[in-house]
Amino acid sequence: MTSATAPVPLAERSPEEIEAYLQSQRTAYAALTGRGLTLDLTRGKPSTAQLDLADALLRLPSGARDGDGVDVRNYGGLSGLRELREIFAELLWVEPEQVVAGGNSSLTMMHDSLVQMLLHGAVDSQRPWSREERVRFICPVPGYDRHFTMLASYGIDMVSVDMLPDGPDVEAIARLVEADPSIKGMWIVPTYANPAGSVISQEKAARLVSMPTAAADFKIFWDNAYAFHHLTEDEAKSVDILSLASAAGHPDRPIMFASTSKISYAGSGVAVLAASVGNVGWYLKHIQYASIGPDKVNQLRHVEFFGSAQGVRDHMAKHRAILAPKFAAVDEALTAELDGLGIATWTRPTGGYFVSLDVLDGCASRVVQLAKEAGIALTPAGASFPHGKDPRDRNIRLAPSFPVLDEVRTAMAGVATCVALAAAEQLSGDREAKQPAGYGNPEGA
Repeated sequence: MTSATAPVPLAERSPEEIEAYLQSQRTAYAALTGRGLTLDLTRGKPSTAQLDLADALLRLPSGARDGDGVDVRNYGGLSGLRELREIFAELLWVEPEQVVAGGNSSLTMMHDSLVQMLLHGAVDSQRPWSREERVRFICPVPGYDRHFTMLASYGIDMVSVDMLPDGPDVEAIARLVEADPSIKGMWIVPTYANPAGSVISQEKAARLVSMPTAAADFKIFWDNAYAFHHLTEDEAKSVDILSLASAAGHPDRPIMFASTSKISYAGSGVAVLAASVGNVGWYLKHIQYASIGPDKVNQLRHVEFFGSAQGVRDHMAKHRAILAPKFAAVDEALTAELDGLGIATWTRPTGGYFVSLDVLDGCASRVVQLAKEAGIALTPAGASFPHGKDPRDRNIRLAPSFPVLDEVRTAMAGVATCVALAAAEQLSGDREAKQPAGYGNPEGA
């Protein structure tokens, strides 16, 4: 709202005032749909300007041998180039022998790890997980949709727990894993979580690796996808989860993943797995049957481009300069139109790629539908929950990274209008009775 005085929350207004607000938002929405927009806030992709930052990669590597004199064009080197593992070891607070440098996708390394556990069991399993009567995973919500769809594709049951500003609800997790041996693992994005931007505290991380579990081979899939993606100069430091786990007597519990997919080139970066020496040996033992070695030419290209861990940090400061204004634009648009109305809350992340928007219960699908009709593509409501089902139908993940800044401003002003209209419809009880022409079929949202 632009008024200097604080607005009266919408739910506290009289029926007549709500009706007047509804009509004003319908007018605003009609103007929005008349603009012929085609904008996309669906996925957290790097923008062209961010990708341009890494274009020196196209002229690298300068030769065909790594620092040890090995010809990177040939087979071999299953664990990846030593120099690349050393860079990531420093960034992730681990030792180089705890790092495997792979191909372009950390999601592929997560998938490989999960499938090998299903087929063969983890390093500390008595039998393959597929021979268990039931396999379940803890899933903090809202969370990363690709984690959930991976589990669903293998019939793994998902148990939701709340993601809080300082990490997941560890008390709920502790109760679940201590009582249920079918819970074999959990997902977590520990730093600038997708989509809420949460950063796990040292205390919660220590609890996760020390808590008793009914399954002796319980695993934490520690997806450090956004560890270096800071939006402010006050940079969150990633928890040294491997040292915490070792000190707690459970060195094999966590397996960490990271990549340069949003650092260099999204489709041509490098990914790493970091874990205990035992888990690293287990992983290499199984992938040797699927690979004779990663793309070491691309790994050398990245070694030369970054030069060191500090080179990665310096590069990410350039990303921050591009991304931070877009996230500020999201907050400015939502604050200007929705602040004080009591119909929406949203995160103000200090890193990562997303803003998590909560609208009135039962309104998220409607907001996404309205935005679609206005030419603004949003991530489907519920995408941040297992099976795409948000039980309260209130959460929407916003991804402002890909559009240019002016498009972010335009899109978010439109989203704010859609949120306001959906809320006014619900509070007036008038959603079905007075839809203007062109709203479309809610079932097709």
